[in-house]
Amino acid sequence: MARRFALTFPGEPGGHAKQDVVVVEATGATGPGGHPVYADASGIVRAEISDRGEVRMLATGGHQTPRTPMHAEPLPSSGD
Repeated sequence: MARRFALTFPGEPGGHAKQDVVVVEATGATGPGGHPVYADASGIVRAEISDRGEVRMLATGGHQTPRTPMHAEPLPSSGD
């Protein structure tokens, strides 16, 4: 399983905004589905990613409604 992923999110609905890409790294935690949890450097974007590349976004705040990424691309480790 990759230690880092690039998550690609759609642009804002109803517009022609560029897609957002967020790099997340393994946290060592396990999510509710039993798969590894990944987070961005700020800790705001958190996702559980299965070994089949399925992504479950995890809310990090009480009023957060995380968007689901369109794509999760495995990346080489930051030390590679």
